[in-house]
Amino acid sequence: QVRLVESGGGLVQPGESLRLSCAASGNIFSIEGMGWYRQAPGKGREFVAFITSRGNTKITDSLAGRFTISSDHAKNTTYLHMDSLKPEDTAVYYCNADGKVSADEPFHSWGQGTQVTVSS
Repeated sequence: QVRLVESGGGLVQPGESLRLSCAASGNIFSIEGMGWYRQAPGKGREFVAFITSRGNTKITDSLAGRFTISSDHAKNTTYLHMDSLKPEDTAVYYCNADGKVSADEPFHSWGQGTQVTVSS
């Protein structure tokens, strides 16, 4: 079983920055990629960013320029850096990861989410 724990959320004012962290732990053989999604009140979950084990990244177009994703492979951790935050960025941010728990057994895990609230 692979567990993901997000941290770094909170209440910030418009224009401020936050860095979210997501740490994977458990029976990890390898991680192929880690990503972030978010779900605003009353809306569906939407893709935010993804990073592969080789460092290739994808940021949803509307957030590129304000959000960046990075990772620390040694710590099985991914980070979401969010700048110039806006009230519409308010959401629960979820981390996910894809990889293997053994040479033949894949996993796909989600974290519990961390709340980000942008308000003056």
